[in-house]
Order: sequence, then structure tokens, then C-alpha cells
Amino acid sequence: MAFLHNWIRGKKSYAAQGPANHKLNTPISTVLSQNIADLHELFSQTPDLVVRHFVIKQTGRQAAIAYLDGLTDKNSLNNDVLRPLQFEADAGMPGNLPRVNIGNIRTICHWSDVEMALLRGVSLLFEEGRSEAVVFHTQGWPQRAIEDPQLEASLKGAHQGFVETGSQNIALIRRYIPNRELKIKELTIGRRGNTRVSILYMADIVHPDVLKEIDDRIRQVDIDAIINTGELAELIEDNPYSPFPQFIATERPDSAAAQLLQGRFVVVVDRSPSVLIGPANFASFFQSVDDYSTRWIVASFTRLMRFMGFALAVFLPALYIAVISFNYEVIPLQLLLSIGESRARVPFPPLVEALLMEITLEMMREAGVRLPAPIGQTVGIVGGIVIGQAAVSAGIVSNIMVIVVASTAIASFIIPNYDMASGVRLLRFPMMIIASMFGIVGIVIGMMTLIGHLISLESLGTPYGNPIAPMRFADMKDTFVRLPLWTMKARPKSSRAVNSQRMGDNHPKGDG
Repeated sequence: MAFLHNWIRGKKSYAAQGPANHKLNTPISTVLSQNIADLHELFSQTPDLVVRHFVIKQTGRQAAIAYLDGLTDKNSLNNDVLRPLQFEADAGMPGNLPRVNIGNIRTICHWSDVEMALLRGVSLLFEEGRSEAVVFHTQGWPQRAIEDPQLEASLKGAHQGFVETGSQNIALIRRYIPNRELKIKELTIGRRGNTRVSILYMADIVHPDVLKEIDDRIRQVDIDAIINTGELAELIEDNPYSPFPQFIATERPDSAAAQLLQGRFVVVVDRSPSVLIGPANFASFFQSVDDYSTRWIVASFTRLMRFMGFALAVFLPALYIAVISFNYEVIPLQLLLSIGESRARVPFPPLVEALLMEITLEMMREAGVRLPAPIGQTVGIVGGIVIGQAAVSAGIVSNIMVIVVASTAIASFIIPNYDMASGVRLLRFPMMIIASMFGIVGIVIGMMTLIGHLISLESLGTPYGNPIAPMRFADMKDTFVRLPLWTMKARPKSSRAVNSQRMGDNHPKGDG
């Protein structure tokens, strides 16, 4: 009975697949006409499928070349493939492969490989009497030029950003690390999208357990398609309910190369203009590529301002609500009188006043992002000034509330990582609510909860609170401040690098 049940289930599965999908499991025929018929059956209702028939001059046999229009470079196809096959009669390549001017040539024998190859933009040669197809790498899909990253602008760093082609992104990283220890592990995920994912790592630096962990997590992803790196990060992160990002997403090749040299890995997702970096820790989201291009004293001051901006963006509105509602005795008398005079006409409690202004700010910020750049900047500036002044004049909010909201917005803008800044924007709302219920005591409770969450969070099994929890004094040289480069001889322990030494003593400041 079990055999009969499995046989019936197999029949149903085959019926659901249809004849075209069933063809994927069969080998390529030696009859050219049969192969072309099977190809049209496999790609039915596909008007961009092009099949060109011709005679190979070298062998005198009938042949056909197939490709998808729009995914193939027609100049390369005509000049490097079709012209030699039709008009040249040189000796064949090893393995009886045709003589063409394409460097990467291979053969495939099953229709499943034919489907995968055509959808990736290559050209396939079918020849009479040959039970295999020859693959020519003539990809040439539409793509944009390399431009300056939009979200990670740099004053003194490189002005090159990743694009939507995985091979070009890998080439950009290789420009910074021309070393044979830079290894690439390629995976394909997605039942329908067949997204190519490349894991880049330095073989003599990265920890094998970290590499195995990210490889296992990506292989376990079972989904139709991966469109961008954000989807992949959400599917493989440790805690999907945390507001904090657990992978660094960057558009900068120089940042990716620097993280590789620290012992981390880089995940390049084809068709996505950003890459993932891990394992990450909390402090790594406050580091910028400009920190290592400027004087260490200036970089340290800037980094301290970022951490201060994080604290202000999370707690400043909550502190305003707590002080006005519960703990007004901590305010100096003259300032208290000024605040009282400003709030005399406001009919709402501090929580409602803060929520109105914060939600209005978030709406203006989102509108500025979605609109074209010139219009978006105008809407953001003019809208903020007009709405703020009108709200104060109408007695809806107080002057001090407008100052608090503006300071909070500026503090959140100083955080260099967009994902971390987005998480901060969410955290201020529960902090405001708990401050309206318990005052400063509520803020302390929220702060302790936040610290406990950061300590317990992990990124690929690595503590997210490194190097603060657990405390690692050696890594403090590049956390809250950025000490001179010649003092950072070892790689950060948070990356779990096998080879921890990254700088020798043979340099001007080696005795430091």
C-alpha cells in the first residue's frame, strides 16, 4: 500500500509539473530538430527567445544558437561566436568544441542546465548529431555605471559604489585586495529566482566556524526568490524581532574590503547594489570609512558625537516628557518659568504633544525620501519650518517641544549607518510611552532593558556587545574613539579571526 500511495503521489506530482517541467530531467537529443522543438516547448510563450539556424563551416553540420534577447551582448555574439562558426574553418578546440573567440566555453547535457543557462544570459549552441549544448558566456543585460554611493557619502574616501551585477561587485572588491587568499564560495538560492550568492572571505584570516555558520544558514533558505540583500539578512539573522541590524549592509567596496581584512566575510547577492558583512557588533555601525582617512583626534571626536547622537535620539524626547510630567523639580527655576509660559496655551499633555511632532517629523522625512531629490529637500526644509512655526502659533505644541524634536532629528542623522538610524527612530516611541508612565524611573528601566537586549543579542553566534560585553580592552582602541593606526596591531577579537596580527613592528611608530 505504501508503494501504491507513493506511486499515485508521484503521478500527481508529474501531472502538476506538466510536460515542460518533466522535460528538465531528460538529456539533450542528438537530433537538432527535436532539440529545437523541446526548447520551444520548455520556453513556451517566451517571445524574447531567439533561435538562429546556420551551418558550421568547419564541420558542415546544421546548427542553431539560442539566447534570450535583452540578456545577451549581441556584438559579442555576432563577432566572437557566429562569425567564426560560419566563416572560419580552423582546427577545433580541445574536446571537439567549436573555434570561437570566447574564453569561457563549457558543455551541458541536460535540459535543466539548458534552462538555467539561458535564464542567466548565456548563448547555447545546438549541433546536429551532438547530444550536448555548448555554452558561450555572452551575457550583456542592461546595467548602470558605477556611481558614488547614495546612502554612504564620503568626503575623503573612494567615490565608487556597488552596482546590480554580482561579478562587477566582486571585481570592485578584488581591486582593493589583489591577494590569492581572497576566496569565493558560490551558492544558488531560490526555487524560481535562482539567485546567485557569493561568500567572500580571506582564507587565512576568517574563522572556520563562522564561515560554516553563514554557509549553513544560506543553504537552508527555501524561498521563491531573493531580490535584495535585505531579504537575505532577515532570513538568516539571529533575532528577527530586534530593532538593531545584525549584519552590516554597505554600498562601498572599500568598506567591504576593510571588513574582509579584519576577518569578517562579505555576502554578495547578484542583482543587489549592496553587500552584507558579518559578524557585526554594535560599535561597528558607528564606524565610517572617513574615520581612517582623517586625523585620529578628529575621527575620535566625530565618533564620540555619533554615540552621543544615539543617546540623544533615543532618550531626549522621553527625558522631556519625564521632566515636564513628573520630575520638574530638576529644572532650574528660570527655565521652568519659560517652559511653563510656552506650554500655557498647549491643550495636550506632553506625551501627545511629543507624539504629534515626532510622527509629523517621520512623515516629512519619508516624504522627502520618496520625492525627487530637489523637491524632497524643499519639502523637508520648508515643511519643517512652516509646520513647526504654525503649530507653535496655533498653540498645539510649545517652543521647547520644537527644539527637542529638531535636536532629536539632527542627532539621528549623525549615525552613519542607515539601518541603525532606522532602529533608533523606532526606539524613541516606546521610551516616550514608558517615560509618560513612570518618569525618569521609566527611562532608567527602558535603558536597562535596552542594555540587556544588546548584551544578549548575537550575530552568527558572536556577542553583539563586543568589545563592551564581554569586555575586551584591546578592541577599545577602535570603539568609542579611534586611536592612531599604529597602535592597532591586532585584528578585533569580535571578528574571531584566526590570524590576529595585521601589522608588524617595522613601521615609523612601531615602538608605540
